[in-house]
Amino acid sequence: MRRLDRLSIGGLVTLLVLVVFALGSLIGAGGDPDAIVGPRLQPPGSGWWLGTDNLGRPVLPRVMEGVGTTLLLSSVAVLVTAALSATFGIVAGYRGGYLNELVMRLVEVLYSFPAIVLAILVAAVLGPGQTAALASIVLVTIPLMTRLVRAAAVAVSQRDYVTSAVISGARLPRVLVRHVLPNVAGTIAVQGTYALSVGIAVEGGLSFLGFGVQPPQASLGVLIQQGGTYMIAAPWLILGPGVVLVAAILAINVVGDGLRDRLEPRETRTLT
Repeated sequence: MRRLDRLSIGGLVTLLVLVVFALGSLIGAGGDPDAIVGPRLQPPGSGWWLGTDNLGRPVLPRVMEGVGTTLLLSSVAVLVTAALSATFGIVAGYRGGYLNELVMRLVEVLYSFPAIVLAILVAAVLGPGQTAALASIVLVTIPLMTRLVRAAAVAVSQRDYVTSAVISGARLPRVLVRHVLPNVAGTIAVQGTYALSVGIAVEGGLSFLGFGVQPPQASLGVLIQQGGTYMIAAPWLILGPGVVLVAAILAINVVGDGLRDRLEPRETRTLT
């Protein structure tokens, strides 16, 4: 914490607040998200802090549930992405040759698709739902992370300590896990934060279009889509989840910038 700047600490605090916010929905801290507590489309007040939706349900607990759904889906997808990218990137970067070419060509094919188009294609194949959202996030985030991990692995594989390990008779799995992986872990961590922000945006866009999380389950994308119908009559329906979505993406990117500055301090950066 001492090594992070104030902006990064602010982003980290925002993330922790959102996580607590999401965990609160599991214990019913905000109330029952499916309970009808008052008249429909009521503005924020003492009885319901963020107003009620088109069915008379409180918006606050639904936003809390939506934050939890979005963060959980995105986090699981990024963990899968990190595992796959680390494996493919390290092996391709260290071994090179035809294996490197194969991995890079597959990555470039995925990278050539616009993110939302690729997500919609995945949803069309798998059908709308959480599985489609999870797979979409993985396929959207894996190309860039794999390329960067591979570049870092190429640089690390040329270091003297890796050469010494090979000469001493260390087997390939030991070289990759013991010597290469720890030295590209910073790249994986930094890119993981950016992938998480992309994953949140992809889930939001996919659910907004009706291909991601399906009602009655709430996610930030679902809530924004439902609130868009009443944007003039009840703007609080879209304002709550929209602000939370933007805050989550900004906070994660700020934390990622802080991690990059600390884990990759030798990279040259300019203001122009």
